[in-house]
Amino acid sequence: MRHYLTAVAAGALALSFSSIASAQQLTGFAVDRFEPAERGSQMFMNDTLDLRGDFRPALGATFDYAYKPLVVYQPGAETERTSLVRHQLVAHLGGSVVLFDRLRLGVNLPVALYQDGDSATVNGATYRGATKTSFGDIRLAADVRLFGEYGDAITMAAGVRAWLPTGVRSQFTSDGSARVGPQVMVAGDISLFTYAARLGFNFRVRDDSYAGSSLGSELVGSVGAGVKAVDGKLVVGPELYATTVVNDSDAFFKTRGTPVDWLFGVHYNVVDDVRIGAGAGSGLTRGYGSPEFRALLSAEYAPAYKKPDRDADGILDVVDACPDVPGVPNEDPRKNGCPLPPPDADADGIPDAQDACPNDPGLKTDDPATNGCPDKDADTIIDKLDACPDVPGVKSDDPKKNGCPPDRDGDTIPDTVDACPDVPGVKDPDPKKNGCPADKDGDGIIDAEDACPDVPGQKDPDPKKNGCPLVLVTDKEIKINQEVKFKFDSAVILPESDTILTAVKSVLAEHGDLKKIRIEGHTDNKGAAAYNKSLSQKRAASVMKWLTDHGIEKSRLVSEGYGQEKPIDTNATDEGRANNRRVAFTILDRTPPPEPKTEVAPSAVPDQKK
Repeated sequence: MRHYLTAVAAGALALSFSSIASAQQLTGFAVDRFEPAERGSQMFMNDTLDLRGDFRPALGATFDYAYKPLVVYQPGAETERTSLVRHQLVAHLGGSVVLFDRLRLGVNLPVALYQDGDSATVNGATYRGATKTSFGDIRLAADVRLFGEYGDAITMAAGVRAWLPTGVRSQFTSDGSARVGPQVMVAGDISLFTYAARLGFNFRVRDDSYAGSSLGSELVGSVGAGVKAVDGKLVVGPELYATTVVNDSDAFFKTRGTPVDWLFGVHYNVVDDVRIGAGAGSGLTRGYGSPEFRALLSAEYAPAYKKPDRDADGILDVVDACPDVPGVPNEDPRKNGCPLPPPDADADGIPDAQDACPNDPGLKTDDPATNGCPDKDADTIIDKLDACPDVPGVKSDDPKKNGCPPDRDGDTIPDTVDACPDVPGVKDPDPKKNGCPADKDGDGIIDAEDACPDVPGQKDPDPKKNGCPLVLVTDKEIKINQEVKFKFDSAVILPESDTILTAVKSVLAEHGDLKKIRIEGHTDNKGAAAYNKSLSQKRAASVMKWLTDHGIEKSRLVSEGYGQEKPIDTNATDEGRANNRRVAFTILDRTPPPEPKTEVAPSAVPDQKK
């Protein structure tokens, strides 16, 4: 095998170092480049990320034999001079535990069971070979699953490794100082194909060189792939592992500072919880720790992941309707995994012994008198006590209202659709009026308070006028709802009367059928009768003039003053006399509405021939 597959490029030492004292003894570093994955993985160096389980331990040992991982070459040539580490057999003893279905903690202790090698002097410096059994640096690890789950197309995790300086530098099993390595990992399965990869960074306190080659912090990467067979128990495939020193530009991604190893491995589960493995490979560069040949054997106890079944009845918790009580399978998901139930004739889930209505499916209640009884409207009031069993309602001490929707005003219209929930009303198709008191003319004044309930009007403090329009056309008159006011003892119309006269003008303009209107002036009995009659005539004439001045044809109007001759109330009181002082509009001539046409059916037409 080509020498460039071995580990150390000591031949790269410059000749200028020949003046260094030849008697100096130098100690070593952790030369083994093989770092096993945490226990439970189906690969040697790469992690298949089976981070399932709330408390799932694993234990194992991996035996790693490396041939010539550390070799000294002739300066400037590929001729091998000697091996500082010729044979190295390391047992990696470790364990891990998965917690919370996401977190994994791990530990690995390397033990160099056998080593041999020769000392060598290079450029005047003496390097002692490895010859003794010794411990290596203990590795602690913590990893967290970020997303995905074992068996998915992709699972990702991140974590950190830390090496404690428990090994022996002179035996090439330790750096003599702590190391820390954060890392990210991905893995996944696609049908029978499985893969895993890792990218990390190892912080090394040592940043010196050994035999002219740099030590120091490293960028770390690995990748593995394989094929699964035998129901996933067998995994076969290659793996690749590489590091490169980052604190020396002459070594970064250069041969002597970048050891690269490969191996081909096989893992097999001999039983569900026991896995064995074997593999072989070599180094691809002359970096530190890359051997000419490497062989691996592993054995580990890694309990198979079992989905939770707390009551151990063989029905997984995820589909067990009674996960804490052993039960039996059932096609009904609500009963699957539950014990065989006591008799339940109506199949409502309430045993007959506790069911107040054992033959009618119902609901569970705390009241033994109603437990298991039906409740169609699901308002928690059973049908036999519900006055409104088809409509959700509320409890009431009144049996006639118990279970019915709230109705504060008692008008039988539920508050939820009652536009006037605190005032008794009537049903109306208009949601804005439903449940409100009747208002036939829609003027906002309820019929009970409306003096003109059939005609829209306006509010008025006088109950006799409240809800009536300013002007109302009847069969015999144009009835006005406000008084036409004049200056005292005068026929001059006050401006405040413009509103009512404008309303009269509008009615006359709209009603062309009103051909002749008599404007009448009336007074009370105060004063001389002749004077009152003259004043009333003048006032009637003033109103007529106001209307003609505002566009009403004069031919449609006549005026007449009656003085005190036609009282409509008593003259014995102030109120009565006020009612008698008035202007009235009497209809003298009105075009009758056209009669509807009557069509004679063909069968009713007389036969002209007869």
